[in-house]
Amino acid sequence: MAPSFLSLVSLYRIYLRRCFASAGLSSQTIDIDDETTLHFWGPKLEDDHKTLKKPSLVLIHGFGPEAIWQWRKQVQFFAPHFNVYVPDLIFFGHSTTRSIQRTELFQAASLGKLLEKIGVERFSVVGTSYGGFVAYHMARMWPERVEKVVIASSGVNMKRGDNEALVKRANLERIDHLMLPESASQLRTLTGLAVSKNLDIVPDFFFNDFVH
Repeated sequence: MAPSFLSLVSLYRIYLRRCFASAGLSSQTIDIDDETTLHFWGPKLEDDHKTLKKPSLVLIHGFGPEAIWQWRKQVQFFAPHFNVYVPDLIFFGHSTTRSIQRTELFQAASLGKLLEKIGVERFSVVGTSYGGFVAYHMARMWPERVEKVVIASSGVNMKRGDNEALVKRANLERIDHLMLPESASQLRTLTGLAVSKNLDIVPDFFFNDFVH
């Protein structure tokens, strides 16, 4: 991997962090229990008096890179009107756990604990892709806390056969080879299925940089 000062991905990540900061959000990390630590972007702690005047909005990212890569435009648009909270799901970004739980139900329960810890009693939630599964379960688990729900690009009625068909279409052996790319060629396959634009002109060194 190239040094960070030569890495286009690292430079763009710095830009994304500055976009979140300029929208009034700060990077925060909280232990929600003895086993689990969640990282999120949310209103700055010194702005407590401002948060009382706006409704709360939770943006839950999809499977892939950490949350800042997936919500820049939405954060910049919604931050003036909402208290925006953008968590990294567990095992994405800097969110970790020692628990053996691995389901989207566990992700939803963990986000519920996080919001309770930081004093967010009622909120609307937007989830995309994998985050849509988590948003769905949050709304199902806490109907009295969740005001509105938006689920985008999420196959909440997906069956095992859907994954098998996807792996066959990608000409790979296992779903994790597609969803957890470890090489430029695997990432190129994933983007070819997920992105409408033709990315053939993107060089391998950029894909490898992104994988790292």
